[in-house]
Amino acid sequence: PVTAGSIVVPYGHVIGNEKWRGSEVAQRLQGKIRLVFEDGLGLVDFHLSNRTCILYISEADLVAGDEFKRRLVRFRNASSLGGIVIVERTQISDQYFLAVQKLVVLELGMVLLPVANQGEASQLIIQLVSFYVREQSKDHNSNPFLRKQCSQLAEPSVLRTVQQIPGVGKAKALLLLQQFGSIHRLCNASVKELELVVGQTVAQQIYSF
Repeated sequence: PVTAGSIVVPYGHVIGNEKWRGSEVAQRLQGKIRLVFEDGLGLVDFHLSNRTCILYISEADLVAGDEFKRRLVRFRNASSLGGIVIVERTQISDQYFLAVQKLVVLELGMVLLPVANQGEASQLIIQLVSFYVREQSKDHNSNPFLRKQCSQLAEPSVLRTVQQIPGVGKAKALLLLQQFGSIHRLCNASVKELELVVGQTVAQQIYSF
């Protein structure tokens, strides 16, 4: 079941695929957020909200061949959910990363977030859940001050992700998160929108990346 509305995620919870029970990600999430396991999530690893889910590509998936690509394409074709793809980018899997990035971001139009290991992935999930909780509890669009205020305090994992873009240091990463509020919005920003925050040269680098 990968169509929107097939899973109802309780406020502030994450629904995890049964196969992650006992994993390092699950252990690190316990106590930080309310994690519930369910069978029958199909292609999805974690549901963060009714409309957003995570597909996790491990180092082992990348090394094992193209099965993960088929899974991503199947998800994109069958689903109206917003999919965030978390990819383990390690010394071993680094050689595959550019091809995965091209597939996920350019061809499938999904958000890709690289992590070094399951521990970093759990931090990222916690950050994303707290973001969705804030989004649901306040109407950010009607109050731009609230939107800027909550994104200013970006967690280190999200900040580090933005800093991986060529030409973006800590100060620019903070400015970008303050302006756009989330990595998803940053990914969808036009060159003109980016120029207003970081100038022409860096805006072009971000857009190309």
